[in-house]
Amino acid sequence: MSGALVYGDVNLNILDGSAIWVQSMCEALSRSGVDVRVLLKAPVENDRLVAPLRDMPGVTVVDPFDGSNAGTPLTPDRAVEYLESLDAQQRADFVVVRGLRFVSAAAASGILRGRLWTYLTDIAQDPLAMDDEQVDRLQTIVTASRYMMCQTEELRCLLESSVPAACGRSVLWSPVVPEPTFDLPARSVVSVDGAQVRPLRLVYTGKFAPLWNTLPMTEIPSMLATVGIEAELHMVGDKIHDVPDDPEWAGRMRAALENSPGVIWHGGMPRQQAMELTAAADLGMSWRDPRMDASLELSTKVLEFGALGVPVLVNRTPMHVELIGEDYPFYVASAEDIVAACRGVIADPNALEMARTDLESAVVPYTMAASVDRMRHLIDRALPVAPPALAGRTPLKVGVVSHDLKFFTRIQEHLEALPELDVRLDHWDALASHDEARSREMVEWADVIICEWAGPNLVWYSRHKREGQRLIVRLHRFELDAGWLADVRIDAVDQVVCVSPFYAQLTGERTGWPSERIVVIPNWVDVEQFDRPKIGDVQFTLGMIGISPHRKRPDLGLEILSRLRRRDRRYRLAVKSKLPWDYWWIWRKQEERAAAEQLFQRIHADPTIRGSVSFDGFGGDVPAWLRRVGWVLSTSDDESFHLAPAEGMASGAIPALLPWPGSDTIYDTRWIHADPVIAAEAIHDTVASGQWAATAAQARHQVEASFPLPAVCDVWARILVEDLSPDTAHGTLAR
Repeated sequence: MSGALVYGDVNLNILDGSAIWVQSMCEALSRSGVDVRVLLKAPVENDRLVAPLRDMPGVTVVDPFDGSNAGTPLTPDRAVEYLESLDAQQRADFVVVRGLRFVSAAAASGILRGRLWTYLTDIAQDPLAMDDEQVDRLQTIVTASRYMMCQTEELRCLLESSVPAACGRSVLWSPVVPEPTFDLPARSVVSVDGAQVRPLRLVYTGKFAPLWNTLPMTEIPSMLATVGIEAELHMVGDKIHDVPDDPEWAGRMRAALENSPGVIWHGGMPRQQAMELTAAADLGMSWRDPRMDASLELSTKVLEFGALGVPVLVNRTPMHVELIGEDYPFYVASAEDIVAACRGVIADPNALEMARTDLESAVVPYTMAASVDRMRHLIDRALPVAPPALAGRTPLKVGVVSHDLKFFTRIQEHLEALPELDVRLDHWDALASHDEARSREMVEWADVIICEWAGPNLVWYSRHKREGQRLIVRLHRFELDAGWLADVRIDAVDQVVCVSPFYAQLTGERTGWPSERIVVIPNWVDVEQFDRPKIGDVQFTLGMIGISPHRKRPDLGLEILSRLRRRDRRYRLAVKSKLPWDYWWIWRKQEERAAAEQLFQRIHADPTIRGSVSFDGFGGDVPAWLRRVGWVLSTSDDESFHLAPAEGMASGAIPALLPWPGSDTIYDTRWIHADPVIAAEAIHDTVASGQWAATAAQARHQVEASFPLPAVCDVWARILVEDLSPDTAHGTLAR
């Protein structure tokens, strides 16, 4: 059984969304079979939220105040000390944390670093509001975290575009709707033939704060009374915010709760009790100040209302429209809109039933059962199980040697997570520059050496490895044109890993190395990271990832675009890449400068494509970028693998390749077209025939079967102790 520590920088005496998060997180972990220790921030003054935690199987509530209801809440630094102490008593597999101030302190802990599962909502949610100081702070947090748990896709994309280290670590952890422990009530009709037969019941649960419109909300029953509607507004919660700019606001809020006609203030209550009261209502209230419309958070209360069968009065925002739909009848922007909606309910009570159905189906992905499934999957990814070849071994000492790990990082993380392995790094300062003393220490320590890139690192280790020490190298592409491979002692190398059958065969031809030692492990695609909803009419958007140097042939991409736009002006091309002048070693070549000048001259002068090409900055936020792309082009003269089409397939886009050497040993030939003319015809025929969505789904299914990250990582774990078959160097990788 895995074990977790949980700490939210929140007071569990106060019923609000952040406190509910702690309860929901512990329940999801408990139901996933995790042994949970949850640390309290503040002394227990009431047990509305703490008592359910104590009743959960496998959950231990750690009270640093020893049961006293007096004491000062933990500071961030003090909370970190407690977590470190708990971890020393029993090491946790991971530590789930929330709250920016606290997480900043936890990220500085050398003990907790790398095991943090970080959930943040209290960050700038507008890229223009995120300054360098905030980015640096988040960068530190992200690098200390195994996962960044994002509440919505929009928040994940913002984080990835602002903080490069978040790419690949950011996962969705949506709000969780608890399962009611009671039967949902049968609701009596509120009106017959337009005549009201009982009071209309409205409900609000949560904090009381200006941006939540809770003060004007208390006026709604009186406003309804003026139009002849009898209504009750039930308000649940005890957290009344102090407003520094308006010191008297809290007093006015309390007075309104206590004295407003038609308002029934229940104070704080246990969550299930609050849910039971909510379930008896006709309409829920989640009307907020327009300044909240740009928030990237999804209200747990909206989801909870839906799960309880209570239609909710809510602002029309892009997030709510995506959740509930364009035609939902209870979008509101003002108190007058709420009155109009209530009048509509009295006139036609069937509107409630239709809205109830829409909401209930919308919240299914947010149920506790669905959240437990997501949690189990996250645990499996973070705490992988070793393949049988490694099972039961004492820790195998693995040394990774490289000057550049950008293609190996996720594999390294997987290997480091296996308890059967002890992984260390010999980082070379440059391709041929290293600390020889450190490398000699690695030779003395390691059982297995992995050279990432067949560079001078391979030459050195092939000449210095110990007898019986296993040596594995991964060769990419450029190494075949280098002179140093002749200096490699190939008899000291156990396995030469190439990323495609074409390059495996080419390696054998160029080097003369024994074919039985040359094998193929494909590049990996983290399919789940790319599985994100598309935005807009993406079937008309082509994408190119990486157009430098010119052998990537962006000019052929423009030719495909030009031919498409002669048939439909909606086609456009999005490019995500550094440009030639961003690479000194490219820009110093006259032929590269000439090709770039010709490329941009056509972009500006050719009327068929003018205004239809956009350039986006280079970065790791490719999954977010691909949400707006429906086709990914691969037009290069040559590639060792070219990951871009595979990443596009994982995102739900369709690949369109020109036949560079070896492309048919990686990708299905249905995606490979003889020239730009045929590629453009295939793209337009797919779109015009209405087959884009079905074809994209087929492409995604194929990449899931061909290059999934977990399967590739398992093969890398296996090769540490056993040879792969040279048969992997033949045929095609497409499944």
